[in-house]
Amino acid sequence: MSRIFVVGSGAWGTAIALSLHRRGGHHVTLWAHSPEAAQEIVRDGENKHFFPGFPIPQDLAVTGDCSAVHDAEIVVSVVPSEFLRSVMARLRPHLHAGQIIVSATKGVEDHTFLRMTEVISACLAEGLPDSRLKDPSIMKGTDFSPYINNPSPSSGALAPEGIPVGAMSGPSFAQEVAEGQPTALTIAFDAAAIATRIREEFSSETLRLYTSTDVIGVELGGALKNVIAIAAGVAAGVGLGYNSTAALITRGIVEITRLAMACGGRRETLAGLSGVGDLVLTCTGTLSRNRTVGQALGQGRKLPEILESLGGKVAEGVRTSRAALGLARKHGIEMPITEQMELILNDGKDPREAIRNLMLRPGKDEH
Repeated sequence: MSRIFVVGSGAWGTAIALSLHRRGGHHVTLWAHSPEAAQEIVRDGENKHFFPGFPIPQDLAVTGDCSAVHDAEIVVSVVPSEFLRSVMARLRPHLHAGQIIVSATKGVEDHTFLRMTEVISACLAEGLPDSRLKDPSIMKGTDFSPYINNPSPSSGALAPEGIPVGAMSGPSFAQEVAEGQPTALTIAFDAAAIATRIREEFSSETLRLYTSTDVIGVELGGALKNVIAIAAGVAAGVGLGYNSTAALITRGIVEITRLAMACGGRRETLAGLSGVGDLVLTCTGTLSRNRTVGQALGQGRKLPEILESLGGKVAEGVRTSRAALGLARKHGIEMPITEQMELILNDGKDPREAIRNLMLRPGKDEH
């Protein structure tokens, strides 16, 4: 039996906790951002705010106590990207060597352009005697070069020794995972043996995991596909058909692969579950929040109104678009779909004009 601590009681975090509990053989704890939120889930017997309709078993522990993470062997981070840094600062005093951290958040941090495993590793290293890292959320004007100018193929290089950090991603709607519908994901760590251990601990008759050592490719595939899903939603919202969606998916994976490889990822990773698989699901599935946001934009609704209607749930692609472009510019990579989505999301560009600009780009060889 393993002690697993799931950080984040949103829809995806709750679904992961339910899946691991249903598998059996583990002691699973779900952490909510406050004791009050945890007490509400326990009292109601379900996560009414973020994931209603799915009963929380009585032997699935729910807590708002950060210190409870100390007893865990495996920590699964499912915190929205914008809150990850502050949550890790709260958990850090209670983490220790020998634990394994799995990141299941699909995003890229704004301003630093860090992947989620890099954010976690940087937060863990904060305050160590030899660390040069500073937290940009509390150090205004700090030079970000320790974060963004020293890329390394090893995503866990910044973490304190003994706390490996990896990523889990792939085509997965929280609702279907919670329902026990068959789902396949990729788990990636620099060390293949750790990825194999997590595969063995998490796999069940409803959840199949494939291992990888390409943390960069797995993370960027999961993060960047959200931006393309917004584009697919925009196309649907303005009344375009299946031809347009197919074109966006196909050219979208080109953008994602191009940037991931420039960052050190592998092409074959983006052809797998965490690349094409996740992209197809998020661009076509009606349960996709990112596609829903894009569709509403295409129908003429304003972004603040759309985000408010999500009731606190997060569409990571909205924040990732700007960070993805920053990362692309750093590496000299062209991402035309992402660029147009950024203009729609943050500059109020008319969605029809954005689609028109994509179609009128100069012709080029496909490869």
